[in-house]
Amino acid sequence: MSTVRAKKHLGQHFLNDRGAAQKIVESLDPSLGFTQVLEVGPGMGVLSDFLLQKEAYETWLIDVDDESIAYLADRYPQLDHRLIHGDFLQLDFSLHFGDKIAVIGNFPYNISSQILFKILEERQRVVQVSGMFQKEVAERCVAKPGTKEYGILSVFLQAYYDVQYLFTVKAGAFNPPPKVLSGVIKMTRNAREELSCDEKLFWRVVKTAFNQRRKTLRNALSAVLPKDRMSDNPLYELRAERLSVEDFVMLTNEIANAGQPNDR
Repeated sequence: MSTVRAKKHLGQHFLNDRGAAQKIVESLDPSLGFTQVLEVGPGMGVLSDFLLQKEAYETWLIDVDDESIAYLADRYPQLDHRLIHGDFLQLDFSLHFGDKIAVIGNFPYNISSQILFKILEERQRVVQVSGMFQKEVAERCVAKPGTKEYGILSVFLQAYYDVQYLFTVKAGAFNPPPKVLSGVIKMTRNAREELSCDEKLFWRVVKTAFNQRRKTLRNALSAVLPKDRMSDNPLYELRAERLSVEDFVMLTNEIANAGQPNDR
């Protein structure tokens, strides 16, 4: 098979800029201790070519596209069982990977947020991520409090990872060209083993706060804790976008200590 057709329903835009591909691969840091790297949506293997040159780790590929899998199996027969035909969002990491793994990819733009939440679910195992997203999504990942891009995804990712924006890639670097710019980010697991609060409640507080981001937290979070049980903490007078991860942790602990929050 000489080529793979990009499929719109899979959000495929194949990167053909080998310089950009090499920079993405070189951004991985094996000194973090991972010995396996999983590439998501390799398409025609532009990242895979550089990954498979590395001896510091074992490269695995996963793709849901039948045509890509056939092409990659023919191109990289040495992969054998390390070429997974399946959906990354449904992948059971424990069947294939050890305690430390990196994830890399020119990620399909139509499921990019779902990919990031899947990585968050596997955060104890995934120590680094490097890859390409729609620029708007990449900017949300690195956004700081007080900016309009800052939201649920920003807080959850930055709670567990140090996130860096590496570089922008123009549409002409892809086939077919997307209608948007693309951004490459790197996420490195931070030193927190876990948050210093009830993590389930933290996730609920953050989601509830941003789902009504125009309201102050005293109003937005009344579904989690009745207003008459809220303290005079000035954080309650702010909107969600003003709070750092640490602020949300502090507020989660305060809500937990205020008595039993409303049913979760």
